Amino acid sequence: MLPNFLFVALAALIPMIMGFIYYHPKVFGNTWMKAARVTEEQMKESNMVVVFGVSLFLSFLIAMCMYQFVVHQTDYVSLLVNETGYGEEGSAITTQIAAFMETYGNNFRTFKHGAFHGGLVGLFFALPIIMMNGLFETKGIKYGFINGFYWIITLSLMGGVLCQWA
Repeated sequence: MLPNFLFVALAALIPMIMGFIYYHPKVFGNTWMKAARVTEEQMKESNMVVVFGVSLFLSFLIAMCMYQFVVHQTDYVSLLVNETGYGEEGSAITTQIAAFMETYGNNFRTFKHGAFHGGLVGLFFALPIIMMNGLFETKGIKYGFINGFYWIITLSLMGGVLCQWA
């Protein structure tokens, strides 16, 4: 079950847009810079074309993965990939998948449901990883919470968009 790649690409823009808002100096930008021990001079020295280009590519990878987390129908289809006749028009397994999708293909396909699962991924996956990295890098708890909550919000929005439209 392939997603609508237009909406995957649009979801990949969400981390960029959220980053501009969330890390703006009037929101959490100055607090983040202090917690990360980064100065404006250091930020200006980085190659922003590379930073944003790589970030956009990585955001696309995250969006592809999030699609699997928030669209439950992909789980059903993935269970049947190795069955004889998968992908062959008219085969028993393809007919079964088509019947399932006709009956259940739109279940739990709402923005709210996707945002819920995206938030869970942020809370139980992204936040702990960021917190652990921040602690070992001696950045502190504040650094972890600032970045972790950014990802909880961002993954919630990505999940919502992907579940509703992709």
